[in-house]
Amino acid sequence: MPTPKFILDLREKVGHDLLWLTGITGVVLNDEEQVLLVRRADNGRWSLPAGILEPGEQPAIALLREIQEETAVGAEIVRLVSIEALPPGAYPNGDRVQFLDLCFRCRHLTGTARVNDDESLEVAWFPLTDLPADLAPRELDCISNAQNPTDQPLFTR
Repeated sequence: MPTPKFILDLREKVGHDLLWLTGITGVVLNDEEQVLLVRRADNGRWSLPAGILEPGEQPAIALLREIQEETAVGAEIVRLVSIEALPPGAYPNGDRVQFLDLCFRCRHLTGTARVNDDESLEVAWFPLTDLPADLAPRELDCISNAQNPTDQPLFTR
């Protein structure tokens, strides 16, 4: 996945030090209650469509752009599902990051799901009862939380 220019510019100043970034994640459901997943090119695992919020972007608009870019699917935001500080992590080159992730429930509007960029190996709809075994626990939580009937976003109190 290409690293956004603003992160490359920051890395010139801070090196491998911890960067606090805003992530956006989408739980896109279709009318058959299937969830849209992408098989990531960087690690080969199935994942929810996601991205990094760039300076000046609105989170919901940026997520819809990411979904379209990655999967060719047009969607609409239904609601904010959760706000969560994820644990710090590191990339193989030593860059350290920590994400504040905003997860949204989305509804499929248009388009046939397909690989639409070089960030994904596959794109597919999965029944909620038959999700890939390599889906990360956090992503399973996002999917579960998106099905919660409350309109209130979840966050740690």
